[in-house]
Amino acid sequence: MPEYTVLTLAAIPAVAAMELLWLRTGLFRRGQYWLAIAIVFFFQVWVDGWLTKLSDPIVLYNPAHHSGVRFPWDIPVEDFGFGWVMVTLTILVWEHLGRRTSTPEAS
Repeated sequence: MPEYTVLTLAAIPAVAAMELLWLRTGLFRRGQYWLAIAIVFFFQVWVDGWLTKLSDPIVLYNPAHHSGVRFPWDIPVEDFGFGWVMVTLTILVWEHLGRRTSTPEAS
């Protein structure tokens, strides 16, 4: 079973639903967020491409745990979903905790 693929595909809608249905920080409507994601993905391609290149890999993936689709170069496509989930969830938690601590408490 391709656990990495399944967990990544489950985590993407879970994080999106967390934002859209529960936290509602407005993160997905901010240009700053999408610019940050573009910057993360730009550097992810270079670093992940270097780490996972099949000609001389530093990071090895068990073929049984992912789909086997690699793009661009030799990057497992699941890495992009995982990266989006990791960065987005971190920002969402940061935003949520920031709102909670900056809201005056009712007396």
